[in-house]
Amino acid sequence: MHAKGNPCCCCSFDDYKCTAEWLLNKTRHRPKIAVICGSGLGLLADSVSNKQTFHYEDIPNFPVSTVPGHEGRLVFGDLKEKACVFMQGRFHLYEGYSLCKVTFPVRIFKLLGVETIIVTNASGGLCKDFKPGDIMIIKDHINLPGFAGQHPLCGPNEERFGIRFPCMSDAYNKDLRKLALDISAQLGYSDFVREGVYCMVSGPNFETIAEARMLHILGSDSVGMSTIPEVTVAKHCGLHVFGLSLITNKVSLDYSKEEKVNHEEVLAVCKMRAEMLQNLVNTLIAKCDRVDGINSN
Repeated sequence: MHAKGNPCCCCSFDDYKCTAEWLLNKTRHRPKIAVICGSGLGLLADSVSNKQTFHYEDIPNFPVSTVPGHEGRLVFGDLKEKACVFMQGRFHLYEGYSLCKVTFPVRIFKLLGVETIIVTNASGGLCKDFKPGDIMIIKDHINLPGFAGQHPLCGPNEERFGIRFPCMSDAYNKDLRKLALDISAQLGYSDFVREGVYCMVSGPNFETIAEARMLHILGSDSVGMSTIPEVTVAKHCGLHVFGLSLITNKVSLDYSKEEKVNHEEVLAVCKMRAEMLQNLVNTLIAKCDRVDGINSN
């Protein structure tokens, strides 16, 4: 399933259409909201009713997750009377996939009729005020791989999805962010829900101290290895985007500190904060149709 040939253009519109039609023929669900579950966050799909699940390897043209904490399933169902689809596991540059494949599901969601996408991830905290277990509402991002030409919109533009030069200054829907902050206050989560800027690096190694210091100087509050390609393609497709980042560790900015981050620690923090993150996402889904321009079923 790994991409071959031109890394900028490994999927045709016919590939997207084939996969979307296969799914539409296999399920009666017609989701309006898609949720991409980051490392250890697949439990977000646990509350779904009328569930129908497809394993990635069974879906035509779909990539396959290879990272622990990513189950590799597409879950359709109803949540809070909203038609949803959940990705239990995403794809990453460091797995060897092209960005065309990393973002493949987002364009499938567009063809399925999805209007709003919620992206979640696990990330390291760069902001000195952040603690492991904090939930960061993403207000903006820094696309470092994009600066170096690793960008999901490189290559011929597919006008059937979006324009050649999409604006990204409003990538994360302001009204959904405000709604999430209001919900956090109502749930009593304000002490650990933040807003901040997320930065993507390609991975798979965690950052050096010098790299972390540079990212902090650039204005990054957290750093991870995913999310921005999907957000970029979602914005290109005209979807409403909301992003959440679970801060699983503090990124070291100090040579005198001995802490060393590892993936098992990341998954442990995800498990610890799982229920509250689930409550926040579920309540947001229940109320998101109250936001102007965002429709319910």
